Amino acid sequence: MAKVSPLKGILYNPSVVENFGDVVSPPYDVISPEYQKTLCERHPNNVVRLILGEPGENSPDHSVFYRAAAKRYRSWLSEKILMQDKEPAFYLSSVTFTVENQSYTRYGIIADVGLEPFEKKIILPHERTSSKVKSDRLMLTKATRANFSPIFSLFSDKGSILSLLEESVSLNNPDISFVDDRGEIQSVWRITDRSIQKQISEIMEDKQLFIADGHHRYETALAYRQWLSENNPAFSENHPANYVLMYLTSIEDPGLVILPAHRLLKGVGKERSDRFLEDAADFFHIHQISFKPSGESAAQAELMGMLKSDTTKNRIGMAIYGHKAVYLLTPKKEALEEGLKDVPHVLKELDVTVLTKIVLMRLLGYEIAELDDEQILSYTSVADDAFHAAFSGKCDMAFLLNATGNDQVRAVAQAGEIMPRKSTFYYPKVFAGLVISSKEETLP
Repeated sequence: MAKVSPLKGILYNPSVVENFGDVVSPPYDVISPEYQKTLCERHPNNVVRLILGEPGENSPDHSVFYRAAAKRYRSWLSEKILMQDKEPAFYLSSVTFTVENQSYTRYGIIADVGLEPFEKKIILPHERTSSKVKSDRLMLTKATRANFSPIFSLFSDKGSILSLLEESVSLNNPDISFVDDRGEIQSVWRITDRSIQKQISEIMEDKQLFIADGHHRYETALAYRQWLSENNPAFSENHPANYVLMYLTSIEDPGLVILPAHRLLKGVGKERSDRFLEDAADFFHIHQISFKPSGESAAQAELMGMLKSDTTKNRIGMAIYGHKAVYLLTPKKEALEEGLKDVPHVLKELDVTVLTKIVLMRLLGYEIAELDDEQILSYTSVADDAFHAAFSGKCDMAFLLNATGNDQVRAVAQAGEIMPRKSTFYYPKVFAGLVISSKEETLP
């Protein structure tokens, strides 16, 4: 039974912060050092100072960052830069954005959701997590006792829960509205009507929730609750640490967009790179598209057209540094079955499984631990950036993928299986700082 509850959210005080776009930020794990600096310079109270710190604070001595984040958070509360709402609310969020010249609007509910172990199959993951990142986020939660970034989760909404909420605020101006760095329009409405809140909580009780983004933060919340229960004699089932801040959107929402997560591989070495095409021919039909005299752009466009023309065959696009061509890899059915014979069927359907198990591990010889190192394997959702990285030598090989589908995410989660890391890139990310949830019984 999913426990989805309204909360007394902590929000930036509009009498102090004129433009919410100045103080919110994307989740910590997609913020580069350069963008971290930009956000800090934008506003002295930008939430990046709470989730990631000021430049240099979170490295090499992380304890400096945790203490500084906790001190800032408590200071901003006492100075009423941040203020807790007086009554519980669900927070209806909308974001209007454009992808490939098409406009979308995605709606979601920001709420507190009861923590459940994955084995109960109420809240389900689809990706593996890194213990190093979870340790970092746990230290931050212990220091601040708050959730600054909602976990992005999905549910099946054939009964149109979100439509009910949209209708309930249709005549009201949003409580928060701003345009973010990408030109996307963000809005938030408080839903304080107790009858609507009760209706939403009751409808959500029989839902399964699928984590789309924020696996580390969810597992951190579980660990924080465990730590608190072992170290706080007053801990009870009513403690707010039994809940985690979550953004819930519908799998059926037409604004739910997944972008591809293209792979950029470094450290391949000339020997492995030179023999790769010969080795890969055992598993793939390889279609070569040579560069035209005018340059690589035409070959690049042709490859992406072929890749997108059929999303059912686990096709993979590829560029190799120093090659005057790009390549389309299409699996040979029998070879693929042999290479993935120990892989559950629901995972064989995924392009990222074929890439990870056959290309990266079997043909190129990488171990899982190496593929978890972003100095070796990094990601981009922009095909042009992936090609540029390979053509310029910023990476040795770039692999271009079609996006994983929402139905595939649900199928993998329901089967209790786990995708390779970064199999999905839900866009846009849910911003940190829109709503903050306290994980202590009384505010300092």
